[in-house]
Amino acid sequence: MNLVECVPNFSDGRDTAKVEAIIAAMKVDGVYLLDKEMDADHNRCVVTLVGDRDAIAEAAIRGVGKAAELIDLTHHQGAHPRIGAADVVPFIPIEGITLEDCVAIARHVGAEIWKRHQVPVYLYEAAATRPERQNLENIRRGQFEGLRTEVATNPDRRPDFGDAALHATAGATVVGARKPLIAYNVYLNTSDVEIAKKIGKAVRFSSGGLRYVKGMGVFVRGQAQVSMNLTDFEQTPIARVFEFVKREAARHGVMPVSSEIVGLIPKKALEEAAEWFLQVENFDSSLILENRLAAVTGGKAAVGGIRAGVEPFIEQLAASTATPGGGSASAAAGAMAAALGGMVAGMSRGKKAYQQYEPELSDAVARLNRLREELKASIDLDAASYAEVMKAYRDAKTFSPEVGERAVSDALKNATRVPLRIAQKAHEVRQLVESLKPITSKNMWSDLAVASSLARTAIEGGLANVEINLQELKDETFKTEMSKAASVITISN
Repeated sequence: MNLVECVPNFSDGRDTAKVEAIIAAMKVDGVYLLDKEMDADHNRCVVTLVGDRDAIAEAAIRGVGKAAELIDLTHHQGAHPRIGAADVVPFIPIEGITLEDCVAIARHVGAEIWKRHQVPVYLYEAAATRPERQNLENIRRGQFEGLRTEVATNPDRRPDFGDAALHATAGATVVGARKPLIAYNVYLNTSDVEIAKKIGKAVRFSSGGLRYVKGMGVFVRGQAQVSMNLTDFEQTPIARVFEFVKREAARHGVMPVSSEIVGLIPKKALEEAAEWFLQVENFDSSLILENRLAAVTGGKAAVGGIRAGVEPFIEQLAASTATPGGGSASAAAGAMAAALGGMVAGMSRGKKAYQQYEPELSDAVARLNRLREELKASIDLDAASYAEVMKAYRDAKTFSPEVGERAVSDALKNATRVPLRIAQKAHEVRQLVESLKPITSKNMWSDLAVASSLARTAIEGGLANVEINLQELKDETFKTEMSKAASVITISN
């Protein structure tokens, strides 16, 4: 099963009929509406959808088309920056899918939006084709009014898809792939928006503030608001952001009176906030009643303890079925290696003895977290790719020899790419783990040793699967390409 989240932002937060028409256009089998949030002051609507990759891509394309039909930016006013009727369309990996997959989805959607609706598209975040476009603010500079003039004369501002001219009324759409983001706003007990702007500048990373935070000051509902996006809440928790804003507000003689979340928020973010503010010494997510109930009702807590978390997967490996198999086990080993490495780096970060290594430790935590998520997703991806191979062999019996052989070849190629990526990611994990030893406590070196061994196992398992799949293929060019990629992954003691 693969699940992708899509959070399109439309430039209308006042006309309910228009928003409902856009949402209706996005009704596609396999896509589910999780949330809709309209804000009249921002004049913006944030919609949260989830579904499988093909269905959610189609839903997004249709939504952009309907927005282009209904929203006229030449008559649009609101507190939030925008360049398009469908302003931003990000794709976020949820389950059984990687950020790289979401990049592919974003680029496909971008091409289709231009092809079907003649709305130019810019790619951002992980899908960006140019480094400066990873940051949404760079693309939005000048907003709709400024961009429609500059795009015709400045080659650096040309869209990734489409002509060097914005749609006359719908502007342009920014499409991308990213990790989960929290849209978080703090209201101040003042109407002086200049104070909010100063705090927004202080908190955002681009101006020297908190990492993974974007911020600005706006005037909403008669109050000054610090409007923020938290792009990695695990690295910069929401509680830390609130405390920073509170401290900055005090410097200007004001204080927060409330805050709001726009759209949905991962449960883990709120759990971390509870731990931060309540200072519970023995806090663990398993202490939360609903989490424990979910584990029990899902059959994962029947045995109890930590074992409950791994029991289902181990039993699936033991079952007399082809999947999950060695590839999935390799991905799991790599994910555990990344988790252990992240634990060691995280526990060392912030300690006085390792303060000089703070940048290296923070970088390691961020990279290992990303690799852990990608390797977890690969557990299912590997099983799914091999299932496709078995299906191709079965179907080949009903096709002509040429068609059947091509289907099997395509399935085997995909089943080769997946374990190769597992080995590559595990290799990166192992390098990071090895780099942590000189800058972390000796008391945790045993954890690093286990992490290194697990990563090595993941590398060996991934490469073994690559080798066995290549033996079944006849495409010599592909075999050479894969063998070359595998050969650069070293396994040392």
